[in-house]
Amino acid sequence: MVMPHLGPLEIGLIVLLVLMIFGVGKLPQVGSALGKGIREFRRGTSGELDDKPKEPEKSEEKETKTK
Repeated sequence: MVMPHLGPLEIGLIVLLVLMIFGVGKLPQVGSALGKGIREFRRGTSGELDDKPKEPEKSEEKETKTK
């Protein structure tokens, strides 16, 4: 199966549709979720399986230590 060539016009239309569907505010969240999904897919296909539990994500509010 041959995939068609995506030119600048087609890519622009795809970007426009994504902006219309998700909006500008949700775009970073969508990109993050997409990136995580791709990473998990690559790990799964390469055979890398982590048996150890993942650490919970750190919150953005970090406590500052003063000396």
